[in-house]
Amino acid sequence: MQYFDTHAHIGLIHDDPIEQLIVIQEARQAQVTRLVSICNSLIDFGKVYDNLKTAENVFHAVGVSPSEVQSPGKDWINVIEQGIQKPRVVAIGEIGLDYFRKFGSKKTQIELFITQLDLAAKLDKPVIIHNREAGKDVLDILKDRLPPKGGVLHCYSEDAEYARKALDLNLYFSFAGNLTYRNAKNLHETIEVLPLDRILIESESPFMVPADYRGKRNMPKYLPITARFLGEMLEMDEEALAAALWENANRFFGLPNE
Repeated sequence: MQYFDTHAHIGLIHDDPIEQLIVIQEARQAQVTRLVSICNSLIDFGKVYDNLKTAENVFHAVGVSPSEVQSPGKDWINVIEQGIQKPRVVAIGEIGLDYFRKFGSKKTQIELFITQLDLAAKLDKPVIIHNREAGKDVLDILKDRLPPKGGVLHCYSEDAEYARKALDLNLYFSFAGNLTYRNAKNLHETIEVLPLDRILIESESPFMVPADYRGKRNMPKYLPITARFLGEMLEMDEEALAAALWENANRFFGLPNE
């Protein structure tokens, strides 16, 4: 049995390269044998990528998150185009919209989002999508600009009705540790309407720690807790669910299912 953490901010857990490798090792010991390292900035991507060059079970996404909309970096489009050519870089992300925090105007966020969606289409890569209090605009944009390889709504936070609409697109739905919270009724109801082959799980570490560890910094090694909770909801055997989630993640990222 093995798990795939589809979204972990390794660079935000630790700055030190040795500590980052320890995080990966601890995850492997917990049967989390693959993960995708997510950057917020292109500087973060470069540093973490170099730190984890020897970690062959770690894959990467490259992109500019809405938090960096006011300072994406010099020649940032070219940086993404070069980054996506590196070994084990599998997606553009995380990208999207965040209207909760004042990272910039809605207009500039939308422009950044659309530019990267179009870039993903050009580079033939899937996208990892951030959505915080911007659900309508995210879905409206994706209806017209979702790249052929599709995308994942990471750390899903909308409701079941939103999911029904999003299912019409080539989108996956990824759930983090907040799925285990008793008051997360919108997520629990969403699980009931999703086909199994569109579900992914993620740690979203160091954020969204599962209920059992609230108050602590989240780690990829806690991912199986979310998986077991999901299995109980779906009334599925843990090994069968792990196998299905593993296959889903590899299919989405275009990786061999081995």
